[in-house]
Parts: sequence; structure tokens; C-alpha cells
Amino acid sequence: MFFEITIQFRVTNFQEGYKWYKTFLNKEADFVPHEGFAEWEVIPGCWLQIAEGIPSEGSGPLRLGVKKIYAEKIRLKEQLDVADFEIYSREEVPVKWGTLTDPWGNHIGLFEYINKNEEDERIKAIIRI
Repeated sequence: MFFEITIQFRVTNFQEGYKWYKTFLNKEADFVPHEGFAEWEVIPGCWLQIAEGIPSEGSGPLRLGVKKIYAEKIRLKEQLDVADFEIYSREEVPVKWGTLTDPWGNHIGLFEYINKNEEDERIKAIIRI
């Protein structure tokens, strides 16, 4: 049985990486046990770690659901100078999606449910509102 998930990205400069991910996630890390390592609980039971080290080429993507993908894209471009990235949709796929790259080459995907009732139900199921 699985009950939690953690993904780790490596960054060559921990201070810069911490600052970037703090801005990306809109919050301070939830757990910083030692120098060169930090962890955020993105949603209950889902953790993102950054560790100082050599990034693995093409790491990820970590895919994160957002309520408004275009607004998030604008925020990331303004606050983190993220390179422009395409947002895609297909009739048979229930989400819009796009993938960006952090300054260390890690891939991060964003997606938004097209059906907002489905989105609300997913959120309720995940965080037990």
C-alpha cells in the first residue's frame, strides 16, 4: 500500500534553489532538517524536496494541478522569469497542460481541469474538505 509520495529535484546552488521554489510554491519550506535540503508538502501526502547537488538531466516532470493555468503561467513569468511555455489541450483530454523548466533543468508540468465540477470533486477528495 502506498500512502505518500515524494519527488526530489537537485539544484546546484541551494540558496538560489530555495528562493526559487519558495516563490514557485508561494510558501516557506515545511521541513529543513539540514543544510542543503528542504521539503515542501504540496498537498497532503505529496512532498517536493530540493537538495543541493548535480541535477539529473531531464528530471521530472513533476505535474501539479492548478485552478487557473494561464494566470499561473503569467505569475511564474513575472516572479521567476520562467521562459514562455506552451499550454496545450485536446478534445479527448480532460485537462489543459504545459511544462516549464526550472533554472537547473528540472521539468515541472502544470495542468488545469477543463470541467470545474470535476476539479472541485478532485480537490474535495484529496484534501477532504
